[in-house]
Amino acid sequence: MTAEATPSLVGKTDGPASAGPSARGPRARTTAGYPRYVAGKLGGAAVSLLAVLVTSFFLFRLIPGDPVKFMTGGRQVSAEQLAAYRREFGLDLPMWEQFTDYCGKALTGDLGTSYQFRAPVIDKITEALPNTLLLTGTAFVIYTVLGVFLGTRAAWRNGRLGDRLNTGLALTLYSIPSFWLGLLLIVVFAVGIGPIPGLFPTGGMESGDEQGFAYVLDVAHHLVLPVVTLVAVEYGQTLLVTRSALLDEMGSDYLTTARAKGLRDDLVRRRHAVPNALLPTMTLIFINLGRTVAGVILVETVFSWPGLGGLFYQALSVPDLPLVQGLFFVFAAAVIVMNTLADLIYPLLDPRVGR
Repeated sequence: MTAEATPSLVGKTDGPASAGPSARGPRARTTAGYPRYVAGKLGGAAVSLLAVLVTSFFLFRLIPGDPVKFMTGGRQVSAEQLAAYRREFGLDLPMWEQFTDYCGKALTGDLGTSYQFRAPVIDKITEALPNTLLLTGTAFVIYTVLGVFLGTRAAWRNGRLGDRLNTGLALTLYSIPSFWLGLLLIVVFAVGIGPIPGLFPTGGMESGDEQGFAYVLDVAHHLVLPVVTLVAVEYGQTLLVTRSALLDEMGSDYLTTARAKGLRDDLVRRRHAVPNALLPTMTLIFINLGRTVAGVILVETVFSWPGLGGLFYQALSVPDLPLVQGLFFVFAAAVIVMNTLADLIYPLLDPRVGR
């Protein structure tokens, strides 16, 4: 029996993965039911987006503070001027009319006008989005690859010293508040402490006086500390989910059969155990991918990164209601869309889902 023929035999020991005649019926039923499954998921996503739209309007009106007084810059203004500001931004309308106006415009892509920037909210979001994607996207790629790799290694060496060290470090870093770790890294590696000199900028995205390739290096230099902060805090979740899923797979009959056929242990792990164990991790990856749009508000604030997270904090302190509402809706919509996309892809990876 050759090793090349073994994978097909291994697949036959696992019912859902079988290619035999008995599997054609369930797979055909899964394919036939997939449009209904998709319709249900898309309908649920639409309801969730509508709920977010309603929540974003009423939630932030509970924040104390008068945005009209902020717009005056602390100057002494007459009641007539305050009333004019309220009319300009529609704050003098009844609440129900403000709500219907907000929903009607939001459905057409108009998220309103920012109080403090006097610019369309969608323009401010579009301006800050690339900066957030650069920061959180870079961190996402690193902590996903690191978490999956270390998670598979830890599970395959369950109970050994490396597994205990990996799991312990992941749990410790995952429990540390990101803003605290960011401040600690700034103190140690940006300001400098003892024999350690300040090696990195304390914040911002660029120095402002570089061009060409020097500008790219300058941005990369500013990226180091915030990316390290995000990776240190976030990789542990991916590691733990991957490790747990792989441990569940390791006792499966098809892996025992693969070993009995003479496949090397490394080959059994890479070709059979890891692909099946990655199904739960796939959902987590898509959810984290949605969160890259939202960014990490605390990390961007600590490092003065000019992204959506820092913009949200700035708008929340006013409060700039249209900007806060628009950012909240974009953050939630990104997670909902990515979660729905994961739900739609999952049955294609595992036919047992969505029957």
